[in-house]
Amino acid sequence: MSIEDYRFESAEQVGRRDFLRLGTAAALAASVLAPADAWAVPHPARVHRKLAFLNQHTGERLTAEYWVKGRYLPDALRAINKLFRDHRTGAVHRIDPHLIDALYALKRKVGAQEPFHIVSGYRSQQTNSWLMESDRGGGVAQHSYHIKGMAADIYLPGYSLSRLHRAALSLRAGGVGYYPDSGFIHVDVGPLRHWGA
Repeated sequence: MSIEDYRFESAEQVGRRDFLRLGTAAALAASVLAPADAWAVPHPARVHRKLAFLNQHTGERLTAEYWVKGRYLPDALRAINKLFRDHRTGAVHRIDPHLIDALYALKRKVGAQEPFHIVSGYRSQQTNSWLMESDRGGGVAQHSYHIKGMAADIYLPGYSLSRLHRAALSLRAGGVGYYPDSGFIHVDVGPLRHWGA
């Protein structure tokens, strides 16, 4: 399925029984999550989540409503997987929905309306090895979360990188790297840590 063929599932297609069942499960999950994980739980009043992306290497754009009434929409996640693909090899990998939730939380934190520009999403092992060999600054990790579909290097035109960096740190969603010379920040949903200025 191409990004152009992507169809959104309407809210009417989500059954009432599924909505109630999933809503109950979400409420139960919220009651047992640690405070640092609580950002990922949808607020009951927020039944839709939508994000826009621009892949800076392919020029592809995507606006996806990926969460409706307590559940992820598989077609939207597949479209996101394709947009986040390794642009060097064309390899597509599942992007962790928690990463998408972290980006959604970041968008809300800074009040962004513009699409996230994706510098790097999924990275195949082949690409990661090549980048490590050619990287003189030591910024490419051997066991990068990009390989697992759990990381993105991003920026938002019109928003200062330092502001975006501070907002990402405040979410405490995982790793945050700051690359002002390259013009992006790294966000992942691995262990809590940070690097860069």
